[in-house]
Order: sequence, then C-alpha cells, then structure tokens
Amino acid sequence: MSARIRLKKFGTKKRPYYRIVVMEKSAPRDGKTIEELGYYHPIEAEEKQIVFDAAKVRSWLDKGATASDTVRSLLNRKNFSLEAAN
Repeated sequence: MSARIRLKKFGTKKRPYYRIVVMEKSAPRDGKTIEELGYYHPIEAEEKQIVFDAAKVRSWLDKGATASDTVRSLLNRKNFSLEAAN
C-alpha cells in the first residue's frame, strides 16, 4: 500500500475548503480516505486557515506516507518539519 497525505476538496463554486487526508496514492481526489488529519480553509483569516493534528501527521510520515507538494507547503507555513524527529 502506498499512502499519500493530500487534500480532498469540499465546498461550492468559488467557496472551496479542503480536508488534509491520508489516501491510497492511486485513489481519485474525492475518493475514500484512510484517515482525516485536519483541514485547510483558504477563505478564513490567516491564523484560522490551516488546522491539523501534528501527532497524526508525524505518525503517518513515520509509517512511510508521503506528503503532496501542496500539503508540504501548507505544513511548512505552520512551521511543521517533515523530516524525521530524532
């Protein structure tokens, strides 16, 4: 199984919001998720846009899941390091 941490789109036209989820790499964007880790709401105020459970993200990264480029940049905006914690 190849897991990937990526975004799943919700909302309406011109009012999107996204959930940060763990999915099978080959699953469609709005397909079945393995676990939900947080959300990204681009329309909210800057401090409320990105919310995620850092422990769950770290757990999935340690299990071998990879983050998409977009999720990687969102996590970096919250000063979350994708490198392994030693």
